[in-house]
Amino acid sequence: MAEKRIKLTKLGREKLEKELEELVKVKRPEIIDRIKKAKDYGDLSENAEYEEARNEQSFIEGRVQEIEYMLKSAEIAENTKGGVVGVGSSVKVKMDGEEMTYEIVGSTEADPTEGKISSESPIGSSLVGKKAGDTCSAKTPGGEIELKILAVE
Repeated sequence: MAEKRIKLTKLGREKLEKELEELVKVKRPEIIDRIKKAKDYGDLSENAEYEEARNEQSFIEGRVQEIEYMLKSAEIAENTKGGVVGVGSSVKVKMDGEEMTYEIVGSTEADPTEGKISSESPIGSSLVGKKAGDTCSAKTPGGEIELKILAVE
């Protein structure tokens, strides 16, 4: 079975690499030290600090594996040429009389509060492949919306 490629922007890849480095070089050694200290307290069956440290270690190791998989499967998206919306594009749109700017990113980088929407989201997928001046519609949980693309960078 073919491995699913994960689309990332160059900045998204750099952020993942930085997080991985922090987890491996800083957080992992800290948690190992906490576990050693907690073991020194004695009976592990009733040692809350030990249990908490082991849970945190489990979380860290899971996140390390997740990031390593994403980086291994990453496909770096380049800004599309000719003003066509794609992963990595910044798109200024008019929606319900309001102007908004979105950055189209891969699904793992999406953060709507920062204006980063996934190319697989209803709005993102309706914008991909379009140019400035085009209009499109997207079916969102709140209903269908119309978007006019004002600019693509």
